[in-house]
Amino acid sequence: MRIPGPAGFSSTRFPSTPGRACRAFLSALPLLAPVHAFADEVKVWATGAYSFSDELGGFEITGASGTGTKDDPLVITEELNSATPVTLTIRATKPIQAFGKAGEFANGIMYLRLDVLNNSGQAWIEFQFELQEVLNQPSVFGDGLSFDQRNKTPDNIWSSNFADFDRDFELYDRLLFKNGKVDPLKTARFEFLITDYTPRWTFYLVQDPRIPTG
Repeated sequence: MRIPGPAGFSSTRFPSTPGRACRAFLSALPLLAPVHAFADEVKVWATGAYSFSDELGGFEITGASGTGTKDDPLVITEELNSATPVTLTIRATKPIQAFGKAGEFANGIMYLRLDVLNNSGQAWIEFQFELQEVLNQPSVFGDGLSFDQRNKTPDNIWSSNFADFDRDFELYDRLLFKNGKVDPLKTARFEFLITDYTPRWTFYLVQDPRIPTG
């Protein structure tokens, strides 16, 4: 299903070559704002058919590459500065076509790898991801967006630091990595497949590192 883009949206707004990242900076303030205001710029990284933004705060994207296929996944490197949930904003930058060629179309099939640096000062003992089509609203079972919910025995979910995972698809789409640890100033790698059978121009990936409660 092709979903019309929002008014004024250009699918070539963030030009990119598949497999290579193109970094663009979008200032959140008018050009006449004081110079010191530009310290907090919105950072957008475009690669494949998507862009990735840390505009909602709490973390920093430091790199992006790939087209989103199994052999050439979308690779996002990040630095999390606290042990509180942060939200990655994902937008289509190429025309939407379900099952179209990766890199040329936002096709709803995204093999994703996140390399996350723990700069929170606290050890993480679990790490949860949640998909949202609408910001701050759970992604329900029937909206087409999920962590590959049609696959009952996935072999593409993996982490360098956690031995096990759980998936929940109702009342939300969540993927929890557990039985492991990420020490401060260490990097954890997470790999999984996101599927969206009714692709949207924008959706969100909430990232929630867990710390010991005792």
